[in-house]
Amino acid sequence: MHGSETMQVNSNMPTRKKAAAKKPIVTHTTAKLAPLRRLWLSTSLPIRTRINKLLVRRPHRSFRMTKRRDYRRSFKMPGYWSFTNFVRATLWRNWKLFGGLALVYIVMTIVISGIGAQESYSNLSDALKQSSGDLFKGNFGSVGQAGLLLFTSITTGLSPNLTQAQSVLGGLVFFYAWLASIWLLRNTLAGNKPRLRDGLYNSGSPVLATIAVGLIVIAQLLPASIAIIIYSAAQTSGLLEGGVSAMLVWSGVILLGLLSLYWITSSFIALVIVTLPGMYPMQAIRTAGDLVIGRRTRVLLRLAWLLLIIVLTWIIIVIPIILFDAWLKQLVPAIQWLPLVPLTIIALGSITLIFTTSYIYLLYRRIVDDDAGPA
Repeated sequence: MHGSETMQVNSNMPTRKKAAAKKPIVTHTTAKLAPLRRLWLSTSLPIRTRINKLLVRRPHRSFRMTKRRDYRRSFKMPGYWSFTNFVRATLWRNWKLFGGLALVYIVMTIVISGIGAQESYSNLSDALKQSSGDLFKGNFGSVGQAGLLLFTSITTGLSPNLTQAQSVLGGLVFFYAWLASIWLLRNTLAGNKPRLRDGLYNSGSPVLATIAVGLIVIAQLLPASIAIIIYSAAQTSGLLEGGVSAMLVWSGVILLGLLSLYWITSSFIALVIVTLPGMYPMQAIRTAGDLVIGRRTRVLLRLAWLLLIIVLTWIIIVIPIILFDAWLKQLVPAIQWLPLVPLTIIALGSITLIFTTSYIYLLYRRIVDDDAGPA
């Protein structure tokens, strides 16, 4: 046995004659290709190293069936109501701090964008009453009218004649409110006692990185935008009336929408990660992807629950105020100038922003605390 193994090794060893025969011949062309080869190796090595690290961090492979043992990952979270109440309690314990931040955001929004013209709201309300027709005839007619008015006010805005400078400044105020909420919440949970002034002055350093991640989120929403365009074009052209064509259209719309959802699930977490000192936008995107791998569906359900809570809150609060505003101004015509609904929308918008930021930040903290990697 040992002798045969030695003979096999010796037979594989090249003789001097064979080695001489295989000796490469250096020509002028080979000398020219040597620098190109070194350039190729130096360029491709970092790319291959990054790909290998990605494959080690994420066991899932695109377009391949993943075994359950490779994507099972723990996600220790309280229930939906319990976590929502935890976020509310955290903000309520520091109501002066976050209430002051909401007040600052309201004032800045009014200064930059205006309070929303009461005349625009009145004209919109009159137009809805005249064009509603039979839609609002019934027991819930006024409630349906108020709901449509609320949706139109939020989507189109009550100050449509904003300049480009006002729009840019409004976006910056939004990002600064997001960053200030995260900064105050992070320091509060660390056991410190930050002041609102410190949060406003010190939280703005990652604003450019946050805007960059926000632009990435907008780019990730492009498939969903294309899906909406396809659906609108198919509805206009009548493609949705046929069986096969409707199936193809709905398949494309659903796939494009799912692609956007897949991307933005981790990007919302990246908007929090990018606020860490020394964090770059693409690094935050990669880190967020590593955190949600194996948990993406559960994180998406938590974000969907947040959206549901926000929509229900707006409906429960704003629609009664719209109804009360219409009744009160019919009763007392002298207060037609009072912008009650626009003020409510601005105030509730600031509270929604702070609550959404706190919800996503605390969700991120729960994910980080459960540092178990994929199986």
